[in-house]
Amino acid sequence: MPVATTATLAELVTEDPRRSRVLEQLGLDYCCNGHRPLEEAASAAGLDPTEVSARLDLPGEPPAVVARDLEMSALAHDIVDTHHAYAWEEMPRLTALVDKVAGVHGERHLELAEVKAAFEEVTAELDPHMTREERVIFPAITRLERTQAPVRLASGTLADALQELIDEHDVVGDLLKRIRELTGDHVPPADACGSYHAMLAGLAQFERDIHEHVHQENNVLFPQVLRLDERLRGE
Repeated sequence: MPVATTATLAELVTEDPRRSRVLEQLGLDYCCNGHRPLEEAASAAGLDPTEVSARLDLPGEPPAVVARDLEMSALAHDIVDTHHAYAWEEMPRLTALVDKVAGVHGERHLELAEVKAAFEEVTAELDPHMTREERVIFPAITRLERTQAPVRLASGTLADALQELIDEHDVVGDLLKRIRELTGDHVPPADACGSYHAMLAGLAQFERDIHEHVHQENNVLFPQVLRLDERLRGE
């Protein structure tokens, strides 16, 4: 039966990660704005909440193990192995493709200069962001879980650090949304060469992976960490 329209987008994807593909197709943001109920998000996008609910009622069983079932340290490790590894590999490849396409087609497609600038900002944001997660934040989460004692970072509280990461997620999400708008939803123009097609396909996949990446952090891992941290601090 159709899923409840009162459930948030984040809850729906956390329950069944396969739903992320449907929401991507509909242009509904389940990561940075995953706190919105389905009814509200669909209505704001000009969609019928009941029809969206029906599309999210997927056949078959969801994956046996989803992100919410993992321990915090295991989920952090999985994020690094899956999403960070993908981003580290793709960023230089896509940077080279964007540079090449902008150089060849930039005179006929003036928007490519802005695409190039926006993707440069994406990589400039993600590089230190993921490095800080891998070297500081995720090890702190592992300590918190293992010791069951409050953890304080050199830069301040763990809660403040997580909020900073969430704010950075918003910046990257907005930049990738701008690239999607500039490229007409990553649709190649009539004169696009093979590299142009590859660039747009790569940018589309990169954005989808970032959405999954951010969802797992913003809506699953970080809330678990904050709940445990608050409990251990007696707040």
